[in-house]
Amino acid sequence: MTEQSSAIGPLDVRRVMAALPHRYPMLLVDRVERLERGVSITAVKAVTINEGFFQGHFPGRPIMPGVLIVEALAQAAGVLAVESLDLAGSGKLVYFMAIEGAKFRAPVEPGCLLTLDVSFVQKRASVCKFAGRASVDGKLAAEASFTAMIADPPA
Repeated sequence: MTEQSSAIGPLDVRRVMAALPHRYPMLLVDRVERLERGVSITAVKAVTINEGFFQGHFPGRPIMPGVLIVEALAQAAGVLAVESLDLAGSGKLVYFMAIEGAKFRAPVEPGCLLTLDVSFVQKRASVCKFAGRASVDGKLAAEASFTAMIADPPA
């Protein structure tokens, strides 16, 4: 795996889908605003009332589940890893291994643009650590540190 150091962006959803195996309804990154290979990514999730989870979370007071906010951060990290380590087309997947220090600061509601800022903390050949922050209009909604493994898909 090689690492290139350069900034790219914006990237549309087609480029996101080329980097990630996720598809609707689990694709939680709509656009990449900026990606600095080997360093960080800023991505966006457009949160809409049409998302299935809002039917039950919560009727009368729709709030995006915190676990899905963390998943969106992890997906942004996946795009960062794929682009930084030249994994596109390799068949490799980025698997979530651990979440640490997750904190939820403010609810995320339909109509919001959720900004996902993720940075590399540590890069190794097959394991990477990240720090992520999700915000709405500059206000912190959630933050977490997490670890991912780069591996072949299951047989």
